[in-house]
Amino acid sequence: MDPVTHTLVGASLAETRLGRVPLGAVTLVIGANLPDIDAAAYFFDSDLALGVRRGWTHGVLAMALLPALLGWIMHRIALARRRRRPTAAPPSLRRLMGLSYLAVLSHPALDWLNTYGVRLLMPFDGRWFYGDSVFIIDPWLWLLLGTVVVLAHSSSPWQAAGWIALGAVATLLVTGFPGTPLALRLLWCLGIAVIAGVRYWGGWQANLPRVAAVCVTLAGIYAAAMIGSSRIAAAQTAAWARDRGLEPRRIMAVPAPANPFRRDMLVEDGRHYHRVRHDWGATESIVPLGPQTPIGGEHAATAAALEAPGVWGLAIWTRFPAFEVEPLEEGYRVTISDVRFTRRVVELDRNLRPRAMEP
Repeated sequence: MDPVTHTLVGASLAETRLGRVPLGAVTLVIGANLPDIDAAAYFFDSDLALGVRRGWTHGVLAMALLPALLGWIMHRIALARRRRRPTAAPPSLRRLMGLSYLAVLSHPALDWLNTYGVRLLMPFDGRWFYGDSVFIIDPWLWLLLGTVVVLAHSSSPWQAAGWIALGAVATLLVTGFPGTPLALRLLWCLGIAVIAGVRYWGGWQANLPRVAAVCVTLAGIYAAAMIGSSRIAAAQTAAWARDRGLEPRRIMAVPAPANPFRRDMLVEDGRHYHRVRHDWGATESIVPLGPQTPIGGEHAATAAALEAPGVWGLAIWTRFPAFEVEPLEEGYRVTISDVRFTRRVVELDRNLRPRAMEP
């Protein structure tokens, strides 16, 4: 998921009764984002980033060690603060450790929800796991979790102005997504109006921990519903494909931004990729999208291209690869695509050695 969602999860948990401990809020927000320290790889090389992202820092070993390290550091900071202010509440190592584990573990759980995937067993096993359930930026999670953060942190005029500006930008994005039904656009605007109304009329301050618990619970129910609907959509798409003489080997459900009722399905039959739209709100719930895409990969140049410098990360990260081989006078041009997101172009000589690469 995007950093905003991870941060909102930590900040919302901080407003529940769980976060009422010295440095609890800071621990939850940092922990919710901590596994993304591997994003530093983008400063060095984009292909390196593909190879390392959502790997070591998102796997089982990191999930055991990172929370323990964070909890210990936060406890040491809390002890240092109390030495300067003896009247401060004594820190609890056990509670800080518990919050650290809760926050850090929430990160790969959220990352698993989308089509990018996460390597949960690293460094012992490099397999990717995919939830295919929630778009990587989900405004409905923003709305549910942002309610708590807005109510808790909008006391000053500057804070209120910042939230108003952010709400306006988010509204423009959500209402501007192509294909979003009018009912969902109106529902979003209603949600924004409700948050503004509750904030304006007040009376919620004493009940904020309860409001936070309700919003976090609703966000969990929403995520579970999205998981279930993606599984049903995949099963229905598989049956639809078989009725048309296809034998689906793999199916990916790509959630649509701002529209939880639509999925763009990718069906692999071993030779081609087929794009299909599954829309619960449409008259015809399953319709094909565009021509099929050949997978390719039979030519010896494809294996050589995957060994080229600058393709290591893509080879690790790719989930639905497709290959195009174009003969040249002095070799081959190989286009390597992951039909989800990106591609690389590699030029080889006649001996299948890399000559050049295009982004």
